[in-house]
Amino acid sequence: MASPSMQKLEESRAPAPPNDAAPESEPAKPTQEKPKQALSPLKRALIAGAGALVALALAGYWYHGTFYEDTDDAQVDGYITNVASRVGGTVVAVHVEDNQPAKEGQLLLELDPTDLRVARDLARAALAQAQAQLHAEQSTTSVTETSNETLVKTSSSELVSGQAGVAEARQAVAQASEQIKQAEADDQLAALEKKRAETLLQSGSIAQAEYDRRAAAADASAAHLQASREGVEAARRRVDEQLAKTAAASSRLHEAKDNAPDVLEAKQAEVQLRQAGVDAARAALEQAELNLGYTRVSAPLAGVVGKRSVNVGDRVSPGQALLGVTQVAKLWVTANFRETQLERMHPGQVVTVHVDAVDSDFTGKVESIAAATGARYSLLPPENASGNYVKVVQRMPVRIALLPGQSGFERLRPGMSVEPQVRVK
Repeated sequence: MASPSMQKLEESRAPAPPNDAAPESEPAKPTQEKPKQALSPLKRALIAGAGALVALALAGYWYHGTFYEDTDDAQVDGYITNVASRVGGTVVAVHVEDNQPAKEGQLLLELDPTDLRVARDLARAALAQAQAQLHAEQSTTSVTETSNETLVKTSSSELVSGQAGVAEARQAVAQASEQIKQAEADDQLAALEKKRAETLLQSGSIAQAEYDRRAAAADASAAHLQASREGVEAARRRVDEQLAKTAAASSRLHEAKDNAPDVLEAKQAEVQLRQAGVDAARAALEQAELNLGYTRVSAPLAGVVGKRSVNVGDRVSPGQALLGVTQVAKLWVTANFRETQLERMHPGQVVTVHVDAVDSDFTGKVESIAAATGARYSLLPPENASGNYVKVVQRMPVRIALLPGQSGFERLRPGMSVEPQVRVK
């Protein structure tokens, strides 16, 4: 059903009846419509511009969400080396200040070397003493080895000589035994001649002088027989003596051959012990010289000095951190992206990094994605099995390498806030 306003509009638009059909009353005045006001060009331009801006904004949002992933939870990272003393001592000089550039090997500070110099001198003296003991032991070993060889040779010579003496003595016994037989035969003949002479002397057939001669010959033959017998006994005793000497020489030879290796081995073990003492003393000297060199603390690498916590007169201990050196030439970005942003992210993708401190953009690339979320690397990681689990979108650390040679790179420092934007498509 049409509204009253619509009915009035249709009646006004209906054609007028012909004149002959019109009543004789006064004709009605036609109603006049107010013309619509057209929009001005300025308003049209503003409306078109606003529509274009909205379309561009929507297109930009769609393009950015499709091709890029970004985060503001990111910062510049770098290696910071804590320089510590390797020996204890009193600081006598500090050559650097905070924020000062340092070259690799540059002297940073010095410790008092007096005590360590004395320790080095003591180690040097201990090494000299150990070397002298080794030399003396080596000389003794050489003498012992020579003595053993000489004793073996002498005992062998005495054994050979004794064996020859035994053979000679036995030959003498054999000769003396033969001589006894001859002496016994001569003695028997002389005794018969004497007895015959006695008979002839009693009968007056021979003179007293002939008898005396035969009697003397018999006595001489008896004495010769006795001497031969004593010579045999003496030869036998010489055999026994030579056998005893031979046995002693053989015993000495066996003893020399059996004991010489043990004695020499004991001496060689003593030499090895002295050599070990020399090696230990040399190592102690090297350590003392190293400790003396450690009194000069140098920069392990090039960078910028920071967090200096040592002054002249301080007493430092081994391992105590004294200052830090930041490697400003090797920096990267650690960006903590939400896990929902990692679906299309992988190493090698191009990254644009905006650094707030210098208000500049740097180019980099995704180098790696962490093996666990940042929560897992925290001191007290959440334990979801405890029963109070609430799902929270986790963040994954992503390492972004900055390309070298970019303008303004030298102004970057670890800890600066950045906004990385990764091209993921």
